[in-house]
Amino acid sequence: MGEGRTDEFRKYALRIALTSGLTRRQVADDLGVGLSTLNKWANAHLDTDVVSPEDRELARENERLRRENRILKEERDILKKATQF
Repeated sequence: MGEGRTDEFRKYALRIALTSGLTRRQVADDLGVGLSTLNKWANAHLDTDVVSPEDRELARENERLRRENRILKEERDILKKATQF
């Protein structure tokens, strides 16, 4: 049967899912809860302030920086391969 989780744990899980840049599946696996359970918690807390606006802004900035970093690494790898010939 399912384990009872406290509201504090649910909010913690949602904060991680919404701000860490990890997929919900990764967060669910890391915390030992089912993906459908985490999604259900997220849907139940859509109208609440589980994550502050500042945290959401930081999460967006982190995602932007991760994308930029990935692109720069890809460009670097392409340039390395081009100079090997």
